[in-house]
Amino acid sequence: MAFPQPKPQAPQLPQHLLRTIDCQQGAVRAVRFNADGNYVLSCGSDKSLKLWSVSQGTFLKTYSGHGYEVLDADGSYDNSQICSCSSDKSVILWDVATGQVTRKLRGHAGKVNCVQFNEEATVILSGSIDGTVRCWDTRSRRFEPIQVLDEARDSISSLKVAQHELLTGSVDGRVRRYDLRMGQLHVDFVNSPITCVCFSQDGQCTLSSSLDSTVRLLDKSTGEMLGEFTGHKMKGYKLDCCLSSKDTHVLSCSEDGFVYCWDLVEVCSPLCFKVLNTRLINTFVMVSSRNECLVSHTLGGRKPRCFRIRKFKSAGGESSFRRQVLESYFLIFGHLASDWITTT
Repeated sequence: MAFPQPKPQAPQLPQHLLRTIDCQQGAVRAVRFNADGNYVLSCGSDKSLKLWSVSQGTFLKTYSGHGYEVLDADGSYDNSQICSCSSDKSVILWDVATGQVTRKLRGHAGKVNCVQFNEEATVILSGSIDGTVRCWDTRSRRFEPIQVLDEARDSISSLKVAQHELLTGSVDGRVRRYDLRMGQLHVDFVNSPITCVCFSQDGQCTLSSSLDSTVRLLDKSTGEMLGEFTGHKMKGYKLDCCLSSKDTHVLSCSEDGFVYCWDLVEVCSPLCFKVLNTRLINTFVMVSSRNECLVSHTLGGRKPRCFRIRKFKSAGGESSFRRQVLESYFLIFGHLASDWITTT
C-alpha cells in the first residue's frame, strides 16, 4: 500500500545577509545576472554599466558609452556580449572582454525601457516608450532594425523572449504574444497598465502584473484565467513579478516595501517580508534556474547603490527555489525571497 507523500512545507524567508556591494553608480536602475549566474550587471543613473562577480563580490569592468542613465541590460548565452538600453533612446552592443562598443543602435523615438537577446544572441529585441518593439540583427552591418512591431498603443514596459515567441506588456493594458515562426499575434486585454510579463518555466502559461494590484496567470494558448494573486500594493510604480523555476510559487514586488510569495496551486494568503526597514518599492524581478541568488536594489536613500546578498532555505533544508531573482527599483524599493542580492 502506497502512502501519500507529505505536503511540502512552505518556504522560509531570508535570514542571513551574505554580502553588500557598493556600486558607486548613483541610483541603480536594474540588476541582471549573466547566463550562468556567476556574474551580475548593474545599470546606473551615472550612464555606466558595471560587471561584478557574484561569488567574490568583486568589481570586474565598467562599460561606458550611453548618454543618459542605463535602464536595462542582458548578457548573451556564451557571455561574450552584452546589450543595454538607456533613456538616451539608444541600444548598445558591447564586447565583454574589451569593454568596447561593438554597435550603437538608434531608431526609437523615446527612452528604451527593456532589452533582451534571443537565445542565440543573433537578435536584440528592445521595447520603448514610443510603443514599439524593434528587432536588431547583431551580425549585420546595417543599423536599421530588421523588424518593427508597432501594435501597442502606449509604452512597452516589459518584454520576454522564449524560443520563437515574444511576450510584451504595455501601458495600454494588453499582453501581446508574438509567434514569430507562424507570424501570429495573440492579445489578452487586462484593462490595467501592465508593468511586467514573463513565461512560465514549462512554456504553457504567461504571468503578468498590472497597476490594479493584481498578478494574473493566463493559459498561453486559450487566454483562460488560471489564477489571480492579490494582497500586495501596486498602484503607481512599475513593479515586477516572476515564477519560481519549478512553477510552484508566484513572487511579486509591492509598494508597501514587502515581497509577496503565493503558492501557485493553493492561492491563499501570501508569505511576505520587508526588504529593509525603510519605505522602499521594488520594481523589477527576473528568475533563472542556474543559481540560487536573489539580486535587488533600492532607491530609497540618497545613495541607493548597493547589492545585498541573502540566502534562505526551506524548512526541509533544501533550497525551495532553484533560481536567481533580479530586482530593480526606480524611486523606492522592496522585494522577493530565495537567495538574494539587494541594492540600496
